[in-house]
Amino acid sequence: MKKGLLIVLSGPSGVGKGTILKELMKDEELMLSYSVSMTTRNKREGEVEGVNYYFVSKEEFEEAVEKGELLEHAEFVGNYYGTPLKDVERLRNEGRNVVLEIEVQGCKQVQEKVKDALTIFIVPPNMEELENRIRGRKTEPEEIIQERLAKAQREMKMMDQYKYVICNDDVDLAVDIISVIIKRHMERANKD
Repeated sequence: MKKGLLIVLSGPSGVGKGTILKELMKDEELMLSYSVSMTTRNKREGEVEGVNYYFVSKEEFEEAVEKGELLEHAEFVGNYYGTPLKDVERLRNEGRNVVLEIEVQGCKQVQEKVKDALTIFIVPPNMEELENRIRGRKTEPEEIIQERLAKAQREMKMMDQYKYVICNDDVDLAVDIISVIIKRHMERANKD
């Protein structure tokens, strides 16, 4: 059994990463496992410990960073987010392809540690569409919306650090393209 791929999926908030990932997870041929992140933010209604996130205190998070237990970590809007290394390695050693849905700064950390990580950046058709999607959620105050839009502008400038850049102007097409990319990389890994 070959070691599974490590797949990084990034892109600005509101670009549709979650929707794309949900569709990709339905394709059993891709052998995907979602990496559950650790966070210090409060649990939202409907979220499940160990399924959506591992919810921890700031002290627990900082201890995990100090001990080198995180593959990557970042801070956003006053909360920490990170990927537990042992879960990723266990799944990859089982032959699963592990997907990380993480920030641009997290991707840089992953690329330093896992040279063969498959990195995919999702972009919106344009910034107006992205703003419409974020506002359409109706879940955040104007201040946070403005922070997300400013962050999206910064992130878009870093897309050249990714192996693939996919425009999400059609979810089904974006899913199909990413599926083909993953399958090609699986074929290559099996030949090595």
